[in-house]
Amino acid sequence: MAAPTLPPLPGDTDLRRLVHFSAGDGRIWLAGQRMVLVHVASMGLLRRELMHSFGWEQTRRVLMRTGHAAGRRDAALARQVRGCAGLFEMFAVGPQLHMLYGSVQVTPERFDVDIARGHFDGVFRWDHSWEVDCHVRDFGPQTNPVCWMLLGYATGYTSEFFGQVILFKETECAACGSPHCRIEGRPLGEWPDGEAMARDYEADSLLVRLEDLQSQVESLRSTLEPADELGPLVGRSRAFDAAIGLLRKAAATQVTVLLTGETGVGKERFARALHAMSPRRDKPFVAINCAALPAELIESELFGAEKGAYTGAGVARPGRFERADGGTLMLDELGELPLTAQAKLLRVLQHGEVERLGATQPRKVDVRVVAATNVDLDAAVAAGRFRRDLLYRLNVYPIRIPPLRERVEDVEPLAMHLLQRFASLHAKRVGGFTDRALDAMRRHPWPGNVRELENLIERGVILVGDGELVDVDSLFPGLPGEPPLTVNAQGDLEQHVAADGGTLYDELQRRGLSLNAMEQVILQEAVSRAGGNLAAAARALGLTRPQLSYRVQRLKDAPGDMSPNTDKD
Repeated sequence: MAAPTLPPLPGDTDLRRLVHFSAGDGRIWLAGQRMVLVHVASMGLLRRELMHSFGWEQTRRVLMRTGHAAGRRDAALARQVRGCAGLFEMFAVGPQLHMLYGSVQVTPERFDVDIARGHFDGVFRWDHSWEVDCHVRDFGPQTNPVCWMLLGYATGYTSEFFGQVILFKETECAACGSPHCRIEGRPLGEWPDGEAMARDYEADSLLVRLEDLQSQVESLRSTLEPADELGPLVGRSRAFDAAIGLLRKAAATQVTVLLTGETGVGKERFARALHAMSPRRDKPFVAINCAALPAELIESELFGAEKGAYTGAGVARPGRFERADGGTLMLDELGELPLTAQAKLLRVLQHGEVERLGATQPRKVDVRVVAATNVDLDAAVAAGRFRRDLLYRLNVYPIRIPPLRERVEDVEPLAMHLLQRFASLHAKRVGGFTDRALDAMRRHPWPGNVRELENLIERGVILVGDGELVDVDSLFPGLPGEPPLTVNAQGDLEQHVAADGGTLYDELQRRGLSLNAMEQVILQEAVSRAGGNLAAAARALGLTRPQLSYRVQRLKDAPGDMSPNTDKD
């Protein structure tokens, strides 16, 4: 029985519009992923150097894994761009991107898929492979196929697209004298040598050993790094390292620490990490926000109260100092502490004694105090809102926690750490961030610091589809962007400037068009550019095919109908 004839590849207007050339800042984007245009000659030089340094087998595997990673990355685009299209059109995103990159011309020859049974049987012809051109130029005609990176891309893309390991083999290669390159793809279990083929995508033994050593180093380092119950503090900037260095030196001592910094920089996380590194780690860590309690309750919360000390005190209760005995007490927002409570706090710091409200005898406590504030305490002293002697007592060991805008190098590792946390919390599989999202986060001033970053990442995780990448729109809705340069059907760059309502209305009036006439012009142009393919035209207009068909038919029934050949799929 003859194999069914495959339809031609759909139009690629939707994919070309994903490519944005930002000439002003020297970057190229593909749906939020940063891309580069590279000379094929330079890729050939890299290939040649790898061959001479590591040999044929190692070079083949490195390039296959490189292509594999790129293919997996692109698979997430298929459902984003053509989620409403048929299976073949959706899958065609990968082959069409491969052509858009200038890697190879792809012609599907067989596409037999049964998702329910996990069946895939695909054959694709390749022409104009860049790898063939480079390899033959440097090493002459070959006896074995050489399209290693392209093959890895096909395997990575297809495996990620269908959610199972599907391996491709290059059965013909133009480097070996064939008129074309040809690849065949099947699930791992349907290849007699599938296990051996799959090992090509595993890390080399030398790399595995290096990764094992790196894991051991990271494990050892993690035992030395400041951490709390939420894990290690994340950062690698000089400003962050300086603050951590001070924290680490203070940990083994009993010194009172004053943490300063803007709201949201993570002062409580630093305080908890200090406690976790100290000899008091097995004792309580107690935190109190001085700004969150009414002034009349602050003293009883800090120092405790005896029965009958005030109206409603039906039983004696210990304060936070007593509950933290042997451990660490964090006084957050210390600048908001009333003056009367400041006097009693000074006594505790000087003598290690607390006196409950209504009590006649002090109680000894062994507490390490960590104070935190975003208030300028010197200014508060000058204004009469803070005791100078208390400031001197607290300011023995100040640690300034830098705002996030001063530690831009920490934004990406923090974002990745938070992404994993919130993906686990909300039971979602998230592919990571687009390069454009990471770039926007690095540029953002972060007035809310790490707390603001947490909120944005959690929102992004909730908004993104399962398995997709978090893009800039999910993090910063309404972020303005420059008009992009995109690639038109002729391969030339053209600028798309989104017109506002006033501009469109003025143009409508200038041309003397009615709303129906304008709709007809737009539909005609979309169908014409898609070569009569309604499905492709619908995608370009952001419609479903039935919606476009309805509009086309409505205009056909009206005077001045649509152009012919609009019945293709």
